[in-house]
Amino acid sequence: MEIAIGLASSVTPTLSVNPSSIKRSFSFASPNLPNQFFGLALSSSLTTKQPFKFHTRNPVRNPIKCSVSQATETATEKKSRLMRRRDIRNIAIVAHVDHGKTTLVDAMLKQAKVFRENQFVQERIMDSNDLERERGITILSKNTSIFYKDTKINIIDTPGHSDFGGEVERILNMVEGVLLVVDSVEGPMPQTRFVLKKALDFGLAVVVVVNKIDRPSARPDYVINSTFELFIELNASDEQCDFQAIYASGIKGKSGLSPENLAEDLGPLFESIIRCIPGPHIEKDGALQMLVTNIEYEEHKGRIAIGRLHAGSLRRGMDVRICTSEDACRYARVSELFVYEKFNRVPADTVEAGDICAVCGIDDIQIGETIADKNLGKPLPSIKVEEPTVKMSFSINTSPFVGREGKLVTSRNLRDRLYRELERNLAMRVEDGVTADTFIVSGRGTLHITILIENMRREGYEFMVGPPKVINKKVDDRLFEPFEIATVEVPEEHMGPVVELLGKRRGQMFDMQGLGSEGTTLLKYKMPTRGLLGLRNAILTASRGTAILNTIFDSYGPWAGDITTRDQGSLVAFEDGTSTSYALCSSQERGQMFIGPGVDVYRGQIVGIHQRPGDLYLNVCKKKAATNVRSNKEQTVVLDTPLDFSLDDCIEYIQEDELVEVTPLSIRMCKNPKIAKKMR
Repeated sequence: MEIAIGLASSVTPTLSVNPSSIKRSFSFASPNLPNQFFGLALSSSLTTKQPFKFHTRNPVRNPIKCSVSQATETATEKKSRLMRRRDIRNIAIVAHVDHGKTTLVDAMLKQAKVFRENQFVQERIMDSNDLERERGITILSKNTSIFYKDTKINIIDTPGHSDFGGEVERILNMVEGVLLVVDSVEGPMPQTRFVLKKALDFGLAVVVVVNKIDRPSARPDYVINSTFELFIELNASDEQCDFQAIYASGIKGKSGLSPENLAEDLGPLFESIIRCIPGPHIEKDGALQMLVTNIEYEEHKGRIAIGRLHAGSLRRGMDVRICTSEDACRYARVSELFVYEKFNRVPADTVEAGDICAVCGIDDIQIGETIADKNLGKPLPSIKVEEPTVKMSFSINTSPFVGREGKLVTSRNLRDRLYRELERNLAMRVEDGVTADTFIVSGRGTLHITILIENMRREGYEFMVGPPKVINKKVDDRLFEPFEIATVEVPEEHMGPVVELLGKRRGQMFDMQGLGSEGTTLLKYKMPTRGLLGLRNAILTASRGTAILNTIFDSYGPWAGDITTRDQGSLVAFEDGTSTSYALCSSQERGQMFIGPGVDVYRGQIVGIHQRPGDLYLNVCKKKAATNVRSNKEQTVVLDTPLDFSLDDCIEYIQEDELVEVTPLSIRMCKNPKIAKKMR
């Protein structure tokens, strides 16, 4: 028996599938297996005795029809006033960190002729923030748009780290479909599962892009099977499981419907977006409704609200009503209106429902509010994000060096800045602390809060932060703590020390598998968030810098017991002064130093890591006694290179009785003067 299918490409693969092998390749095979998957329509009359083949030597002109787009055309829609715009597609690109989202967007922008041929374009053009470029990660979601065959495609690039999952949850309100980018070697990772679950909950269409297909150890069949299993695990519908798979190399700008036959451009990817992701579902003649999902700020324009029009039309100079979920409304006027064209915001007089736009003139607009019609406006459901799991204390700088480098040092400055962060960062919480100069900041993880700290120090703030702590819950007088799924990629020769380290931190391994032909093993653990605090540096040390750690929140579970995260104490400065080579020569025998000679220190400052448990106070400012005896001549002193800890390293290092002092030019660690000192 033969089945012919149509593919929207002149070069198509030849497939031979034995139905009996389907059950062997998918462990979840059952009599209720859906008849459609991966864009293939299986006849219910198939028997296991007769394998079927796809003969595609001659190009078939009929284009493929995605069941996702078919499922959206229901009878109830035709009867209602709702309609779909055919000239716009709103998509978000979601993936695990380092799977190539931003690089793929670069290739899409270049092939859509957004830039001139002689224009210099830097890599990862969407990562416009200085901090994003330094760290090589995406922190904030950003909008752009391209035109392909008279269709406008609004593209939103999203972060890949689980700590910035709030950005992903927020922008999924603006789109009708997502490009799920998956690495051709690693396959679905923890953040892949998180973003896919959110997309499926919103009922969005999904196009799976197997990226980095040009890697030598690429295994596309395994990646597609694993992704399909993930769809099943997340209770996706039959239509959603019938996803379109595209194979691509973002850095080379190639894509195709099979890994062996890639086109020289991203044409197959663009065609799949137009075909498989439906246009926006709008009420064209209804009352104006626009949900604000992002906010930007410019000096001459003020606050800029960004969102998608769900109904009606918006005009420049229009009087509108601003509604919240509590039905509290106020009135405002739209002074300027912009739409996204190519890589810029372009002024517009009118924006129709279904498009993404930016609105100026509403000074007090907040994320989650609805810009509605002045007379008939009703609020849209507000944006909901998951709760934070980690908290840190922020307090004013109380060290002797306060005010040397920063200008914003008072508790009022600190309070205003932290509460201003809540206007844009929905996944963060800020509470007043025990004292008037202390504030508790809660976020999705240490990286989430560390990015805020780094931004504040660059703005001229001076303050101190305490160690990260998990947010526990009490249910029926039982203590519950957050657990996370940790995945570690480590070479086989370093697997022993890594497994031992994770076991000490209450980690429970539930999966282990090899990755391709590179001799790398993938370990999956479920472990308390407490055990992950300070783990990144320890795991790099155990694996000699070769391990890659990824984590994502899983659920709350019963308290796992005590966990020791640091075995060594600290070396603490004994007095104020300037460090000398003479004192450091004897001090470095006690452990590893953080400072070199000629550095100003103060009493209580942490100057090194003690080689034993417990803290040791020592004098790093001692000078050699001057005498007139010739034998007391200066000797050559050989000092070890001091450890250079970054902000992330310092936050991972400190314990309960220690603080990190953050200033625009320096990062120091000190003992908390409010907690009794533990002297050795």
